[in-house]
Amino acid sequence: MAAMAEFVEEHLRSRRGRPLRILDVGSMDVNGSYRALFDDPAWAYTGLDLAEGPGVDVVVDQPYRWQDLAAESFDVVVSGQAFEHFEYPWVSILEVARVLRPAGLVCVIVPSGGYEHRYPLDCWRYYPDGIAALARWADLDVVSAETSWEPKGDYSDDSAEWKDTVLVARKPAASPSLATRAKTGLLRRVNAFQAGRRAGVATRQ
Repeated sequence: MAAMAEFVEEHLRSRRGRPLRILDVGSMDVNGSYRALFDDPAWAYTGLDLAEGPGVDVVVDQPYRWQDLAAESFDVVVSGQAFEHFEYPWVSILEVARVLRPAGLVCVIVPSGGYEHRYPLDCWRYYPDGIAALARWADLDVVSAETSWEPKGDYSDDSAEWKDTVLVARKPAASPSLATRAKTGLLRRVNAFQAGRRAGVATRQ
């Protein structure tokens, strides 16, 4: 929770009182919710997840195609402790880029350590180079990518074990060329098709 609060304070404080649309990917309130951090009356928070539950406004069938969300419809996309559970995160990050408006911000928080916690899968751990590569795959500009190798403060629970990696990235303000948009669209559709075709196979084996 602290890392996302730092993102809000550092990158969104100057935009308080101004309209912002914020999407939280993996928003179900299992061990806490980010919703309260985006409580400015001018901001509109939308929680997205794979099932109905507390903190969820939009339910999608899989993390690879968000058909109910229009392109370039959010100013900020955040996600905490979700991307390690996605089998094919390089497909999900393409959807992040698709729904993000030009010059929009992304904050993704993921573990670099910790024990296995399947929900229903536990696939990845991320270092700064890895999470930065994921952003670049989606043509996002990396603002920062850092891992908390040492805990900041005292924790009475197991939070310090995860050694979270935090990505902040920005979508370029300039519109891509028609050729680039066509290539990106094709890449997104092909990857989403393959990911959707194979999604969940591991849980059924």
